[in-house]
Amino acid sequence: MTTHTAEVNIATKGASSATTLKRSLGLWAIVGLGLGYMTPTTVFDTFGIVSNETNGAVPLAYLVALVAMVFTAVSYGRMTRVFPSAGSAYTYTSETIHPNLGFLVGWASLLDYLLLPLVNALLIRIYMESFFPDVPAWIWVVAYVIVITVLNLWSMKSTSKINGFLVVFEVVLIGVFLVLAWNALSHGDGNGSLFTTTPLFHDGVDASAIMSGATVVCFSFIGFDAITMYTEEAKDTKTVPKAIVLALLIGGAIFFVAAWFGQSVFPTLDGFQNTDDTLPEMALKVGGEFFKILFTSAAFAATVASSLSSHASVSRMIFVMGRNGRGPVSRLFSFVHPRFQTPSFAVIFVGAVSMLAIPFTLEFVSSMINFGALIAFTFVNLTVVVYFVFRKKEYRTPREVFTNILLPVIGMVLTGVLWANLNLDALTYGAIWFGIGVLCLLVITKGFRSRLSVSMREEDAVELDG
Repeated sequence: MTTHTAEVNIATKGASSATTLKRSLGLWAIVGLGLGYMTPTTVFDTFGIVSNETNGAVPLAYLVALVAMVFTAVSYGRMTRVFPSAGSAYTYTSETIHPNLGFLVGWASLLDYLLLPLVNALLIRIYMESFFPDVPAWIWVVAYVIVITVLNLWSMKSTSKINGFLVVFEVVLIGVFLVLAWNALSHGDGNGSLFTTTPLFHDGVDASAIMSGATVVCFSFIGFDAITMYTEEAKDTKTVPKAIVLALLIGGAIFFVAAWFGQSVFPTLDGFQNTDDTLPEMALKVGGEFFKILFTSAAFAATVASSLSSHASVSRMIFVMGRNGRGPVSRLFSFVHPRFQTPSFAVIFVGAVSMLAIPFTLEFVSSMINFGALIAFTFVNLTVVVYFVFRKKEYRTPREVFTNILLPVIGMVLTGVLWANLNLDALTYGAIWFGIGVLCLLVITKGFRSRLSVSMREEDAVELDG
């Protein structure tokens, strides 16, 4: 065995008879899950917030966030090749630096992964309340969460097919919006032309405002990293790094182009009644009442797609953390249903957490979303340096310095800057969550005196040795 796998406690006992996750996902199914997680219509929901934050430079905020994410996506792709196991930043940090630190990184990112399905359930509650104000809100949350949970329990392949259909539907509707926006511009609305740099640069735009806006839209990009959670369900693990980059670039292109058209048609928010969620009014202004209904239905579909993919990915992360833990709770979460080949108890647990959409508000939950994700992004970049430079000693040629030091360090700096620009609520609640994680680790390791084990599947260890 190589050095890094020698430190890994591989659970081989009963490996031949253990139930494993089913390998049913191809390249585009995984890309679709990533796009579904990213929710392309979010660019219209948050347009008013980001436009106010950046003083009318929404496309530039997305461009800055995309550049920061590209460096991190490259790091994710490289570490996925080295460790073809679900678990994402948790797995990479555990195996390259220390399992105890990996637990804390996983715990931090778990906050965001758990909150995303909850946010989607909350959005559905808000949508349905607006249509049926007399129906108790809890009914919509319970019914919706049960449907999403059952679909995730049933089959990963079925989940990806439904997700793919919903993603195609919302992307088609975004394309219709772009056509209608082009028509509005040709009739002199907004800037009167697409061919202007005004959406990127104009008086009143400054770097600090753009960074604040980039921190907000960074939430939209959370999803490309979640693709790593499907590594153990990919037909070929070699497709996962490609899927990560494709999902990020396709999603980033949709965000940027949609933001450019939107900012060109609406250089200011004059005339908007609600700037907290501008999607319905943007659709109404460019396409009338019928298109508003269609576009709102696309946003509904996008939320469902995001629910399916985010619920699936966080349950896989809980599954891996359970597989590497000790005691009855860990055994429960690491259980794979023998018929459906899905981590059933982890899926049910995520559904139970999503029920908190009944009492919580969107403002409270969304304030905590980016905290753990940016910590995870930073550590994934760090693991590239630790593994390739300190473990493999690959730093002697200009190419190795560029790929193993320069690129991941740039990724760390950019995600660190975004993290530093999070609002106070996100930092406060995130710190409380992180503190709970430290206490849990203190108990599990008996005062940090013991080292957590990291359990990979036997066939993955063989691939690493090869």
